[in-house]
Amino acid sequence: MPPYTDNDTNVLSRLAHARYSPESEQEDATVSVEALTVLTTLAEVRAAVNQVTACAQRILSIYTADLEPDLYDQSAFLEVIKCFVLARPFAKVRVLLSEPGRVTADGHRFMAMARRLSGCIEVRTPTLRAREHHCAYLIADSRALVYRLRSDTWDGIADIDNPPVAKLYLHEFDHLWDACAPEPGLRIARR
Repeated sequence: MPPYTDNDTNVLSRLAHARYSPESEQEDATVSVEALTVLTTLAEVRAAVNQVTACAQRILSIYTADLEPDLYDQSAFLEVIKCFVLARPFAKVRVLLSEPGRVTADGHRFMAMARRLSGCIEVRTPTLRAREHHCAYLIADSRALVYRLRSDTWDGIADIDNPPVAKLYLHEFDHLWDACAPEPGLRIARR
């Protein structure tokens, strides 16, 4: 986590006072995410991930332990990703896997898509020191994010329009991204 400055205090205090958004009766990805929302269930996180992904224009950055199948191996998410990378000529999806050994590349549809669209989707593994982060987040451009302090729970926040906070996490992501190499074992196409 990058060190915070006085300017960041206002942004972070806004997150601390986020309003609670109760769980919807629906268990699908059509749940809408307001500007700043507290997430507590899988359905809420799925909806937030899909909405933040859909608002991306240029770059999508994902930090995850193992490409959580409950989020990233879902048809609705995969359709949004496919539309994102195929509709925009400079679209890029970057994925940092903190626990790549847990990803089953053969059975994960996102990894299959990454192999087919290798010019648009890149997967890397951070250094051992960087793997100590237990959070999970997704950042669209430098504007919107879904953030969970712990990747083993669904508790987190989503904000579709918060450039200062999104830039903080994007800066952390870029630092980790630049310090690691592409993950060759996850990129080899199966025959």
